Amino acid sequence: MNDMLKIGLVQQSCTEDRNKNLAASIAGIRAAAARGARLVLLQELHTGVYFCQAEDVSRFDQAEPVPGPTTEELGKIAKELSVTIVGSLFERRAPGVHHNTAVVLDADGTLKGSYRKMHIPDDPGYYEKFYFTPGDQGFAPIATSVGTLGVLVCWDQWYPEAARLMAMRGADILLYPTAIGWDPRDDAAEKNRQREAWITVQRAHAIANGLPLVACNRVGLEPDPSGRSPGIQFWGASFIAGPQGEFIARAAGEEPEVLVAEISRRRTEDVRRIWPFFRDRRIDAYQDLLKRYGK
Repeated sequence: MNDMLKIGLVQQSCTEDRNKNLAASIAGIRAAAARGARLVLLQELHTGVYFCQAEDVSRFDQAEPVPGPTTEELGKIAKELSVTIVGSLFERRAPGVHHNTAVVLDADGTLKGSYRKMHIPDDPGYYEKFYFTPGDQGFAPIATSVGTLGVLVCWDQWYPEAARLMAMRGADILLYPTAIGWDPRDDAAEKNRQREAWITVQRAHAIANGLPLVACNRVGLEPDPSGRSPGIQFWGASFIAGPQGEFIARAAGEEPEVLVAEISRRRTEDVRRIWPFFRDRRIDAYQDLLKRYGK
């Protein structure tokens, strides 16, 4: 396996038209592959709008099995272009059991694995607990032809435990498909604080684990179907960082963009030799992490 790896991500806006959204994702994959990307990350729930702004039982009709239509279509593109693709979909597992699921299609078109989102938010504008059952696969990286991928999803990106466990189980890269934005009524200072917090916490996961990290967020204003709020302005700001948290590439802002950058897998070894966080972990003293809070 070569040390250097070109990674692409597709930052896009979405509508209620699934076919149009998936076509935009595929166009982005093609553009990234044409620029040499061998691994492409798509954003969270890229085949539709972020429907979790409101609780609506009809939205369950959009869910699909894994494997299913989206994995089949992405698998064909992966095989055609010889790229590994990380997609994101609304999985129907059984009646009343649905997941927010990331899927990994390898360069030969095969479905190499999936990750079901573990941390499920329930906040104004993000009513995900209504739709998604928490993942039950644990934090298990997925082995592919381009390396072992530690795939996590959106709200997972705030939790150091998730990144750590992926790293401890051999992930070469951390990848976060995401849908996050701000309330348009927030002032500029609050918007900036939220976006910078999102960027900073993920860069910290890269640093703490000595791993490159890729975060792909959506863009565009999506109205609240309930009318209780003006909706969510997704801020984009997708990026690729190295194992010391350094920016390797950043999306320009809040517009659709295909970002491609090259990472060095060797740098994980080099960085962990000088910053040996795994060597110095006090695993004998962390028992209280299994408690919810306090003594």
